[in-house]
Amino acid sequence: MTTHPGNRPLRVGVAGLGTVGAALARLLLTRSDTLRAEGTRPIELTAVSARSPDKDRGVDLSSVTFHADAVAIAQDPDVDAVVELIGGEGGAAKSLAEAAFDAGKPVITANKALLAAHGLELANRAETAGVPLFYEAAVAGGIPAIRALRDAVPGQQVTRISGILNGTCNYILTRMEREGIAFGDVLADAQRLGYAEADPTFDVDGFDTAHKLAILTSLAFGTEIEAEDMYIEGIRAITPDDMEAAHELGYRIKLLGVAQATESGIEQRVHPTMLPLDSTLAQINDVLNAVAIDTDLLGEVVLSGPGAGGDATAASVLADLQDLARGLAPKPLRLPRNDLKPYVRARMRKHEGGYYIRLSVVDRPGAFAAIAQRMAEHGISLQSIVQRRKPSDTGPHSHQPVIIITHETMEQAVRDAMQAISADGHVDAEPQIIRIER
Repeated sequence: MTTHPGNRPLRVGVAGLGTVGAALARLLLTRSDTLRAEGTRPIELTAVSARSPDKDRGVDLSSVTFHADAVAIAQDPDVDAVVELIGGEGGAAKSLAEAAFDAGKPVITANKALLAAHGLELANRAETAGVPLFYEAAVAGGIPAIRALRDAVPGQQVTRISGILNGTCNYILTRMEREGIAFGDVLADAQRLGYAEADPTFDVDGFDTAHKLAILTSLAFGTEIEAEDMYIEGIRAITPDDMEAAHELGYRIKLLGVAQATESGIEQRVHPTMLPLDSTLAQINDVLNAVAIDTDLLGEVVLSGPGAGGDATAASVLADLQDLARGLAPKPLRLPRNDLKPYVRARMRKHEGGYYIRLSVVDRPGAFAAIAQRMAEHGISLQSIVQRRKPSDTGPHSHQPVIIITHETMEQAVRDAMQAISADGHVDAEPQIIRIER
């Protein structure tokens, strides 16, 4: 839907002046002439809210109104549109969005946690108020993934979405591969450099990727947002040995978010994945993100770029503001809220690419044969078994790293087989299991 607001300035209030909010304020205050030249109505920053009014944010905010209470931005008569950059799935962020809709004002947010937890409710409030809800910056930073699914894909059938959606994890995995260093050491360095939070759980355990994937899934398949009912696995268990083995086998390990339509529902999963070295997503390194969209007419379309950072995320917020200034008002979740289908989790099915399994096998007679027997009992066909003995792996209590590559099989079969092998006492550590994408 498009409205026709004329040339009256779009007056913007920004709540949250962290890295992204400060970058956005700087763009709005220094590039007003450029924005006007691009054919939109003028966009003006008129109000801000933050915890510390006197903090130096590298931008002169003396010309705008400061509100101690974020909700007051929604109630300010000099604000036409509200930008929520507070963060968090509830609290002040949710209260601000609700107050803006109650006041009949559009909301632009970069808050994936808020959308994953309350996206359906907020979409309904926006539709009821007759105003848009924009959130390009909530997924993959500077990559226009939301816009692609909302505007470019309608008329096509999306069959699959996959993506590298967390820059922290991608940075850690890239350095582990390049330098052969352990997860914990790279994480500590990432925290020192500001790429990882003091508490990295949300990133490295896969929850950030899951929130973003849930939003993409809703847009792609026309379902209600569901961020809880999916398989989620992070990258803490990945070792330099896994990286080395992957490279020898012709793969690279990435944390992938995947959603695809099946005959029984939607499959959503987040986990480390071995990708062929020559695949597009395998080439996305360091803090970059990428989203691959598979459709029936175009095949695979890949969007890549910076997935985080002040300027990249602020640029996506600014793109939403420009759409709003042009009079665009799309449905928040592409389809009307009442037309969204309930999310139905797909039944488990055969994985097309097989599995990489690393075992620490106790060095004793019959262990290999017993492991192979357990795999066969669970219907798992083995492509290869590689013993990776190291010079130190000798002695009466030694163990041997063993890598197994399976053919296509069911994930539950693999996990049941591993449970049986562990119960038999043939391994002395938790098995490492990684999906292989062909």
